[in-house]
Amino acid sequence: MNNLTLAGRSDLHIARKLWHIFCGSAAVGTYYLSNIELEFWGWVALGIAISGFALDFLRLNNKKFNQLALKLLAPIMRKSEKESFSGLPFYALGIAASIYFYDKDIALISILYLVFADPVSSFFGVQFGKDKILPNKSLQGTIAGFFACYFITIIYVADVQTSSMNILAFSLLAALIGAISELFSAFNIDDNVTIPVISGAGLTVLNYLFQIF
Repeated sequence: MNNLTLAGRSDLHIARKLWHIFCGSAAVGTYYLSNIELEFWGWVALGIAISGFALDFLRLNNKKFNQLALKLLAPIMRKSEKESFSGLPFYALGIAASIYFYDKDIALISILYLVFADPVSSFFGVQFGKDKILPNKSLQGTIAGFFACYFITIIYVADVQTSSMNILAFSLLAALIGAISELFSAFNIDDNVTIPVISGAGLTVLNYLFQIF
């Protein structure tokens, strides 16, 4: 256990990013294939979040259980999670909150930001982030996150029956909101929650202005 090496926040940590994308993609894909209302999957996500917090609580209060969990999950865990809650329950909680707070299309876009834009921003920030704008946040990573959010949005709304200018303006402003939402983790707030919740709030306002959905 003493020789176990866990990645830090400033490490590239590809396995964690792939796991992040896989879990989210599987969740969104299951929803589209299931013909079950999105609210049901919100309950599922909430159940996963509660279970995750409970298991983490047990892990953090049982040394042997913690040692086993860290050994099994080492490729996708961070150093900071050795003695604190892991990202999984926050990930599920962020998804559940987005589903219950916002309309379906807004919720799905904000979840896609979490699934794809977050790891893209982190990857570019670690690899190329030279200009720091906040603790653990770089201009390069934020720009990458902005473009990821933009492409997610423009693809999602591509078949909406409205003017191309409305779609372009909505997508650009939505991408800006998505990029900003990722910055909140610099203040020790888990971005698995802030990205879908803050993005969803901003997208709701934008949708009121542009009437995309």
